Amino acid sequence: MRDESSITATEIKLRKQSRVLEVAFADGQRYELPFEYLRVHSPSAEVQGHGAAEAVLVLGKETVGITAVEPIGHYAVRLVFDDGHSTGLYTWKYLHELGSQRAAKWAAYEARRARAARG
Repeated sequence: MRDESSITATEIKLRKQSRVLEVAFADGQRYELPFEYLRVHSPSAEVQGHGAAEAVLVLGKETVGITAVEPIGHYAVRLVFDDGHSTGLYTWKYLHELGSQRAAKWAAYEARRARAARG
C-alpha cells in the first residue's frame, strides 16, 4: 500500500479549451482529468454526503468549466467551477485516485446515471 504522504503533485495545468485538468505526480504518473469528471466526483459533503450510501448523483455537468485552481497548503487544491461549486478539497491523494481509477469510477457513474434515467 502506498504511503499517502508520498503522493505529491508536481505540476497542475488548467486546460480550459480541452476542458481537462492535467496533473503530474512525483511518482511519474500524469493524468488528464475532464472537468465534468472532477465536478461529479467532488470530494465535498454536498456531493459525497457523509458516507457512500448518501452520495448524490450529480447530473447536467457536461459543459461545466473550472475558473480557478486555488492551492491549499502543500497537500490539496480547491477547484472553483463556473456553476458556483467550490467546496471540497482535492487532495493530492484524491486526485491521484481519480486519475488511476478513472475508467472504473466513470463507468460506475454512467451506470448510476442510466439507472436514474430509467427511474
